[in-house]
Parts: sequence; C-alpha cells; structure tokens
Amino acid sequence: MTHIASIIRHKEYRKEETLLSEGSKANTLVIINEGSAKAFKLTPDGREQILYVFSEGDFFGERNLFGRQISTYSVEALEPVRTCSFTKESFYDLLHSYPEIAIKIIEELEKRISHLECTLQSMGVRSVDERVSTLILDFAEKYGTSVPDGTLIHLPLSREGMANYLGVARETVSRKLGQLENEGIIRSHGNKSILLLDRNMLESSAGKSVDL
Repeated sequence: MTHIASIIRHKEYRKEETLLSEGSKANTLVIINEGSAKAFKLTPDGREQILYVFSEGDFFGERNLFGRQISTYSVEALEPVRTCSFTKESFYDLLHSYPEIAIKIIEELEKRISHLECTLQSMGVRSVDERVSTLILDFAEKYGTSVPDGTLIHLPLSREGMANYLGVARETVSRKLGQLENEGIIRSHGNKSILLLDRNMLESSAGKSVDL
C-alpha cells in the first residue's frame, strides 16, 4: 500500500464531466475511488448506448496500457467522482513487483467479456421484461443495502440511462417498473432508489430459477 500510495495520482470530476473520450490514447489506468461513472458509445444515429457502469473499485483505460489501443468508449461521471490513476510506466513496475495484481485485472476483464456476451445473448433471446428485471437484480447485488423490508437499491442510472443500457425506450423501462411496483415486487423511493421487496418474484420475472 505504501508503494502504491507513492505512485498514484488523484483527481476529482464533477457530475457529467468527461473522464475519458472515445478514440483517445490514454496513458493511465484509472480506478474509481469514489462515486460512479458510465462507459458509453454513440450509435450511428446519435443514440447513447451504455456499456458499463463503473463504481468504487472499478477501473478503465487498460486497453492502451496492455495493447496500445485507443479507447473504444467514453466515460462520463454520473455523480461527483474521485479517481486514482497510474501512468503506464508506474503500472508496469507495479505489476513486476506484485504479479497478483495482474491476475486480479485479468479476472475483472474476463467478467466484462462475460457480461457483454450475456448482454448480446439476452438482447436476442430474452424479452424486454426479463432484461429489465435482470438489470434490477444486478443493481441489487452491486448497489443494494439490506433493510428490514428488503433491499434498498441506490440506482446508478436514471430511467433514461437504464433504457440506454438495455437498448430500449425510456417508456418501456418506466412501464416495467410500474408493473413491478403494482405487483408488490418493488417500491419506488424517490427518483434514485428502489426498495426490492420480493427477490424471488423478481428472479422469476427475470426468468431465473429460484431455489426452494
């Protein structure tokens, strides 16, 4: 930790500020220390397609560090964000000193590949209702907090952001959330939070098997 502290650079970003632009050649690996950000591409018709949501502990910028490739997406702060970053030279020195860090990065990149594969597959074979339910379950795992009535989920994305993430219309997401609320599966808590009341029912809606 002392070694890492001596080589990292700290930076802060405002909400909606750009952390990385598509097509740029970043020379750093950036780790989200606080807050959350979205990685996205613009489709040919100008629509935003969200690829990932980065939160505390997630990183980006690895493509140019390892393969000297340009960034294939942009990253924008969803809220105030603090980052830690390493230059390419410092990062390579760190990997030589602590090779287990490379293993952790490989594991994380494998998860991202699996995520994209599952997303592409679900877009072809799963209904929109199943995809919205699955997204809520994913958010519950990453952003949920246990409370007496269930799981309180702090949503990292707005309704429009969720729609861009799933590649559907905003109205479709709103309709599905309203349906789940009418069924007593979730309950809205303002614009940025959802209380998950019945995980088993949501898993059923997502098309996942539920252990009895």
